[in-house]
Amino acid sequence: MAENRKVIDCRRFPADKPCSIVISGTEDDVLDLAVLHAKTVHGHQDTPELREQIRSMLQDEDAATAEAA
Repeated sequence: MAENRKVIDCRRFPADKPCSIVISGTEDDVLDLAVLHAKTVHGHQDTPELREQIRSMLQDEDAATAEAA
């Protein structure tokens, strides 16, 4: 059975720098790329707290697509 795809949309979260990035894929891939994005674009530090916060913001891709429609 294929792993459920996850998505995170940076536009949905307040930030000092406006951002239009959307990342989708496996949970681990999305988490790693979202942390990298948070570090390089938004100046966050890669901490366990940041990773947990980002993980809590991930949505199932199907639900996010339905919500946007």
